[in-house]
Amino acid sequence: MIVEIKNLVKRYGEMLAIDNLNLDIKEGDIFGLLGPNGAGKTTLINSMIGLTKVDSGSVNIFGKNIKDEIMDIKKNLGIVPQEIALYEELTAYENLMFFGRLYDLKGSALKTAAKEALEFTGIWDRKDQIVKEYSGGMKRRLNIACAIIHRPKLIIMDEPTVGIDPQSRNHILNSVKTLREEGATIIYTSHYMEEVESICNNVAILDKGRVIALGSKEELKDFVYTEERINVKIINANFTMVEGIKAIEGIKHCELEGDMLNIIAEKNKISISAVLTIIEESGAEILSFNIEKPTLESVFLTLTGRKLRD
Repeated sequence: MIVEIKNLVKRYGEMLAIDNLNLDIKEGDIFGLLGPNGAGKTTLINSMIGLTKVDSGSVNIFGKNIKDEIMDIKKNLGIVPQEIALYEELTAYENLMFFGRLYDLKGSALKTAAKEALEFTGIWDRKDQIVKEYSGGMKRRLNIACAIIHRPKLIIMDEPTVGIDPQSRNHILNSVKTLREEGATIIYTSHYMEEVESICNNVAILDKGRVIALGSKEELKDFVYTEERINVKIINANFTMVEGIKAIEGIKHCELEGDMLNIIAEKNKISISAVLTIIEESGAEILSFNIEKPTLESVFLTLTGRKLRD
């Protein structure tokens, strides 16, 4: 495991921000860290990078405890903060040179690393432009370039696509996938569930300072949903057909509303062909057939009672 968090507790007065939290993150993951506002995500991230002192528990990164070896850990850690962290009066290239020196890069190695980071984020051709003249999306890309100039093994990205244009968002998401292919592990937080669906392979959902669900996207969906919803649009439907479908083993509910047949069935327990046969034998004609698939958004809503962006 590249990150091991054990029994972590953090209080702010009477408020328990992190409640005996346990979490392991495997090397090579794009790991989605999700939770409603106030769930403890920011406190957890700040605890992982040594900005917040916890009350009890431990955080180990690269097999090292952050209390004892935080400076060694930071050499292989990249942070993309939610708030833009750049020197706006400097050029993009000057920003890269500054942040590179913080990681002891010097001379030709620093220049090469700066060029590679700017090329990777697609802004090399704008390297000599003052940052305050950049668009929001360009600043976000430069923020990432500054975080990866030293080629870290672990990159924490805290909502890196907030308030940017679609082109920059797509570039950033593709960049995250490439970073993983090149050997990095990424912890990714976002209020855009479609991003998490697109790029993350494992996900933890936090609420009230605790991990309430953990696993792959499909595991979380299987954990929450034990039913399948089937919607069939039909011509010449009749209630004899409905009764026939209700009699199929595994069917929990079947209702005809106008030309829509709505079926709820136990997951993986029914034969779709049996449903189709009864519809066809009744003389009805099928116009469309759809099996609703659960999404991470619906899993999140079920577990927390809130949408991700609430």
